[in-house]
Amino acid sequence: MFDLLYKNISRYIDLPEEDFKQFAELFQAKKIKKKELILKEGEYCLFEGFVRKGCFKIYYLNENGFEQTLYFAVEGWWITDLDSLINHVPSTLNIEALEDSEVLMILKKDKEYLYETMPRIERLFRMMNQQSSVALQRRILSLTGKTADKRYLEFLEKYPGLEQRLTQQQIASYLGITHEFLSKIRRKIKHT
Repeated sequence: MFDLLYKNISRYIDLPEEDFKQFAELFQAKKIKKKELILKEGEYCLFEGFVRKGCFKIYYLNENGFEQTLYFAVEGWWITDLDSLINHVPSTLNIEALEDSEVLMILKKDKEYLYETMPRIERLFRMMNQQSSVALQRRILSLTGKTADKRYLEFLEKYPGLEQRLTQQQIASYLGITHEFLSKIRRKIKHT
């Protein structure tokens, strides 16, 4: 059950088997049904989740009531609302399962315990947060400085194979365009 998690953290740190067992014991496995929200806007986020199986969208509703997808999380990705988790403020995000999914969840208090007892884990999450900051910066630069065509091509590169698991509306929400415009982009790219 923890193989994918071990592989994921091994990208950042070496963790002896005994330490990994102690780390893994603090995660709870949860099965999430398609369309189920594991975090709703206005709730307090008290967890970080590691996607073992399935697909999630992390989104908010803009001032016009339209969904804006920040990112998708598939197998091997982490999900949370960092602002709510760290600053203990109501979440502005929603985290919804797009497929029947399985998540390994760790509560903030358990993560804090690990920071105190296993310094390598604090280093792990620091490194992961740095990578998350880089990804966020790239996402902002893409949204503000690239054409929709280029954003679509980046989406295909960043999420290989995910296009078959999502609706056109979900992809368009991530790209910040309408699904009609996405259809035009797809046709244009197909004919080049």
